[in-house]
Amino acid sequence: MKIYTGRGDEGMTDLKDMSRVSKTSPRIEAYGTVDELNALIGTVRPTGHDDVDEKLEGVQNHLHIVQADFANPDPDEDDPIVDEEHVETIESWIDEYDDELEPLTSFILPTGSEKGSRLHHARAVCRRAERRAVAMAGNERVNEDAIQYLNRLSDGLFVWARVVNQRDGVPEENPTY
Repeated sequence: MKIYTGRGDEGMTDLKDMSRVSKTSPRIEAYGTVDELNALIGTVRPTGHDDVDEKLEGVQNHLHIVQADFANPDPDEDDPIVDEEHVETIESWIDEYDDELEPLTSFILPTGSEKGSRLHHARAVCRRAERRAVAMAGNERVNEDAIQYLNRLSDGLFVWARVVNQRDGVPEENPTY
């Protein structure tokens, strides 16, 4: 099987239901940004912390489900979709790692160790993916659980960035106003 098909040469692509849409459609923007996020998380692993890496691997698999969900305007019963369980999983992971951290008393700069900074970057891309999904929801059917998952994931990436920085001995920096 060839990797290229030529079907997208004129700026159109296929959705799961084989309908053709512009590569600039809100649906393509949404799942394309999720793909970017997934690739960015791949640049973070391994972090040097096996427990964090395990969670990030889980997140990458979840993000494939988000992409499949967004690429399918009319899912069948057997199609992969994000559900409440995915959201609850992220929430439990956030709670587990947040217990390791001192409570925040002010904003922090998105910086730190190389891996911590990449996780902060991933958080910002995750927020963009969420905005793209919300924009798509303005005109098309969107699984609300998938949007909620992205919202929670950005919080998770923030917590993991803080944990990695703390474990690596890199202090948080506060902005000056």
